[in-house]
Amino acid sequence: MSLQFYLENQDDVSKARAGKITTSHGEIVTPVFMPVGTTGSVKAITQQQLTNDIKPQIILGNTYHLYLRPGTDILNSAGGLHKFMHWNKPILTDSGGYQVFSLAQSRKITEEGVLFQSHIDGSRHLFTPEKVMDIQRNIGADIIMAFDECPPGESEYAYAKNSLSLTQRWLDRCINHLNESQSLYGYEQNLFPIVQGNQYHDLRKISCEYVASKNAEGNAIGGLSVGEPEEVMYDITALCCANLPADKPRYLMGVGTPWNILECISLGIDMFDCVMPTRNGRNGMLFTTQGIINIKNKKWATDFSVIDEGLPYEVSNYYSKAYLRHLFVANELLGLTIASMQNLSFYMWMMNEARNEIIKGSFASWKKIMTEQFKQRL
Repeated sequence: MSLQFYLENQDDVSKARAGKITTSHGEIVTPVFMPVGTTGSVKAITQQQLTNDIKPQIILGNTYHLYLRPGTDILNSAGGLHKFMHWNKPILTDSGGYQVFSLAQSRKITEEGVLFQSHIDGSRHLFTPEKVMDIQRNIGADIIMAFDECPPGESEYAYAKNSLSLTQRWLDRCINHLNESQSLYGYEQNLFPIVQGNQYHDLRKISCEYVASKNAEGNAIGGLSVGEPEEVMYDITALCCANLPADKPRYLMGVGTPWNILECISLGIDMFDCVMPTRNGRNGMLFTTQGIINIKNKKWATDFSVIDEGLPYEVSNYYSKAYLRHLFVANELLGLTIASMQNLSFYMWMMNEARNEIIKGSFASWKKIMTEQFKQRL
């Protein structure tokens, strides 16, 4: 079955939306945050912990990394990423464009595609739009991303314009190739084009209109959260939401902090992903309902209260702050798991609360209070 999107409600004050996405591997209620499982693993967390404790509705994998390891032959032999990693809910794969273009010193962009060197062993590879579609066919994600160029955030206008034209041509090639091929595992895959255009309003509007003309099952916004000021990110996001179809889910790639997410929900975004919950967790930064904790600080050494009594998750109410700090000081791997689970649990809770507030029509006032609360350093 193709992806279906049903818009359930919109906040009375903001443009925040509550909806439902249906895929072959299950339903996703929005707004939704997708934990990042780059190489088929959400770092430091087992699939059982994801399924039984954190309960995300969808996770994200990465085409570039999965192509290099374990490789498409192994993924195909396993029956796709779902079976390989024992995950029976929806998966989205990023096309790898961001990873390839971040290899600025070891890649060459042409009309055909991108020639790059592996960060693992230095071997050379060519990604074309067609090849990236084939790789994502083998991975078998429910939602797959078009291959785009993700230019540097500080790009001059002429470069950004030429880059956008290339991305548009590559999008057409992605669509044509998908139309000429079949999914490999008996269920439908859904292509999301990606809006680019840097910080230039006219280019972003052109990109939105081009993407919308393809009538894809959903649309993504790329090239943000790459170092630009928050105000610029919000400005471009608002512009894109105003120019993308309201009856399709909107996915803002790589965003971000809890307050970034709440603000972008209010602008009309439905889907988010970011490595921040797990990456920050592994470095001792905890997101909680009361604010931000650096668990490595000595002040927590004798704090035997639970990590976050405001969350309805066992990991948040089982271990004390003092114990978690001890694990970090002692370099115990369990600390990385507990902190990552806490942060992902917080993100899941935040998205569920946001959805409930949208349905009640009180999201805007709730967001204002929560934004200040979440930013506090404890």
